[in-house]
Amino acid sequence: MSQTSAQFSVPKGAGFLRRMGAWLYDFMVLVAVEMLAIGLVVGGFAIAIQFGFSIEGYADVSQYLTSNPTVSPIFTVYVFAIAAGFYAYFWTRAGQTVGMKAWKLKLVSEFGGNVTYTQSLIRMATSCLGLGNLLALFDRNNRAFQDHFSNSQVVKID
Repeated sequence: MSQTSAQFSVPKGAGFLRRMGAWLYDFMVLVAVEMLAIGLVVGGFAIAIQFGFSIEGYADVSQYLTSNPTVSPIFTVYVFAIAAGFYAYFWTRAGQTVGMKAWKLKLVSEFGGNVTYTQSLIRMATSCLGLGNLLALFDRNNRAFQDHFSNSQVVKID
């Protein structure tokens, strides 16, 4: 008796230029989200300083956040977590970010339906900040590096 796993037919993936268009849109939205998130942290420190919190030895809050040996790694993880949360939220909910929606793209799992949080984290880790999309130029199914590793596919929708 042999075991077989259900395979879903995934259509040919979206092309490189369409992916890059969506990436550019998403990059602009993500910059705005990051600016808001960082602004909240800087504002929180500004309020804390008014109540007596000391950043002595640092020129300003920015230098404190990026140079303090304890705070800097935590702040860096926070900034990356905001980006990861942005993509994971949209990919797992609807399979589309704002840019993907504008460029009529959708991320689907090879197993059917939306991707899981694990798949979205694998996509982010293997995308090389968007450079993984270069593989779509050479792959016969227009699959990017991160598509292969996360068992997902970006497809064009109507």
